Amino acid sequence: MRANTNLFWILFGFFVLADAAYTIWSMIYYGSVEWVGTLSIGLTGIMSAFIAFYLGRVMSAQGGVLPEDRQDANIEDGDAELGHFSPWSWWPLFLAAAIALVFLGVAAGLWIVPIGLVLVAITLVGWVYEYYRGNFGH
Repeated sequence: MRANTNLFWILFGFFVLADAAYTIWSMIYYGSVEWVGTLSIGLTGIMSAFIAFYLGRVMSAQGGVLPEDRQDANIEDGDAELGHFSPWSWWPLFLAAAIALVFLGVAAGLWIVPIGLVLVAITLVGWVYEYYRGNFGH
């Protein structure tokens, strides 16, 4: 986490310098400030500072050093409970296809969108309740 915090502070410094250089360059070559680039680079720097500040606060609030930050840590020290996953489940694939159908409807014809939304609802319910019926029911 310390490396990530330092990386975002370095990015903040880079974007501040890049913003200053871009503003000066646009004033020299165009005679006025080009506001879109100046604001976008500056806001990217501010966003990097926000993330660095947040990660620094989280690092100080967690009360200890993460295994990723220790030189003597083993791989298994960073193993955490990630949750329960179903490697045999087909529902994520069907959900992705239904969402793709919704986006296809937005791009090709709006009459496809309701069909896709119904399929999204069906696949979401199927994915949520896949452990309540069938071979794996509780």
